[in-house]
Parts: sequence; C-alpha cells; structure tokens
Amino acid sequence: MTIRVAVADDQALVRVGFCGIIAATPGLSVVGEAGNGVEAVAVAQQAKPDVILMDVRMPVMDGIEAARRITASTDVRVLILTTFDLDEYVFAALRAGASGFLLKDTLPADLLSAIRVVAAGDALLAPSVTRRLIGEFTRTAAAQPSPPCVAASCATVSSRLKQLLTEREREVLELVAQGMSNAEIADQLVISPATAKTHVAHLLTKLDARDRIQLVILAYQSGLASTAQLGRPAGAAHLSTGGAHLSTGQCAKWPR
Repeated sequence: MTIRVAVADDQALVRVGFCGIIAATPGLSVVGEAGNGVEAVAVAQQAKPDVILMDVRMPVMDGIEAARRITASTDVRVLILTTFDLDEYVFAALRAGASGFLLKDTLPADLLSAIRVVAAGDALLAPSVTRRLIGEFTRTAAAQPSPPCVAASCATVSSRLKQLLTEREREVLELVAQGMSNAEIADQLVISPATAKTHVAHLLTKLDARDRIQLVILAYQSGLASTAQLGRPAGAAHLSTGGAHLSTGQCAKWPR
C-alpha cells in the first residue's frame, strides 16, 4: 500500500525539498502541503494523509498546537521536524500526540525510514530516550497526588487491563514500559522477535493505543509498571502523548 504523506513547513524551499524526496520514493506519495499550522490542520482533515511531517516554528499557529489539534480530530500520525535538538520540543511534541521527532538535518534515507516507522504505528523514539521520558513522567506523577475521582478511574483502568490481556501480554506490556525494543523483549522472554512484535501489535489493538508510548503510559497508570524498574533517568518535563491526551493524574481511553 502507498503511504500518503503531507508536509507542513513555512519555508517553501524546505517544503519542496521534502516533497521531492517523498514523491520520488516508491510506496510513498505527497497528498498535501501547508505553510503554517492552520493550513496543516486543514490539510490533515481534508486530505487525510497517513503521516504529516510537521515543522515546529511556523506562523499563524505553531507545529505543536497544530499537532495537538490534528491528533485530537483525526487518525493522522504526526512526525515532528525541527532544527532544534532540545528536550522541550520533544516533550511538547509528545504531549501534543506526535508519534515521532526528527531533526531536519536527518539524511533522506533516515527520513523515509521514519515515515514508514510512524505510518506502521510505531513511535520514533529510541529505547534510551523512552526510558528518560518515562522516568520523568512517573516522577512528576508521583509528586502530584491525583483527586479521588481520578484515582478511582485509574483503578478501573487497572481492572480493565487485567480483563483484556493474557498473562503473556501483561509481561510484554511491562517490558515495553521499561523502554525495551522488540528484540530486547524477545531476549528477555526467550521468544522470537516476530512473536514479540505480534504481542506488541495485539496490545496496541486491545488497548486502543496509538503507539508504544501510549502503551508505556497505560502500564504506569494501571500500576503494572513502576519507576523502581527504571532507576532514576533524567528528564526535563512530564510526558503526555497520543489521542488520549495523557498527562499527570489522567487515565487513557479504553475500548468499550
């Protein structure tokens, strides 16, 4: 199947360059362009691409707010592109529901690979980065007690998780929550990488999760995983991601 891609960047030359690379690649097609965040939201809603490449700094509406609106109203996956390698952009992009984060100086081959990864439903974050983000999210969550109504809701999440998942799937979810890749999960559980990938795919479907990052948050919110398993990774802000718009003290949506 052809992966449909849109490009949002306020610099025309950059936009044309990305579109040219994508259009020249078999299996990919360009279905829309945008020069600012408002146009990006409109393109996402009208053209319905599989992935939209989103610049951070754009006029009228920045890429972070555009990503937030797109993930809240569509199934389009957002891949953030920026020239700034700063934690604050990573955290802001994830809080807005983005599925990936890439620097603009990335090689064309890596850009194309990133598009395919995000289109396939995976989050474009290395396990080491995931661990850092998880650690900071859970550290912040632990420091801020939840209201009784939220705590009760999270208890319901834990109950539903136990009902929906098999014992093996719960084991896999716990390892995903530690930031492990499919290969690492396979080694840990002495199973094949293909089997590990299948278990993760089942988790995404059963828990109605956008990507692995949402699985991570669900595991911590349900109590299946804890910060004790991670040590004390460093970070700069709490993590929130996906269509459920997770943040400290909130629970994810669950299939009815």
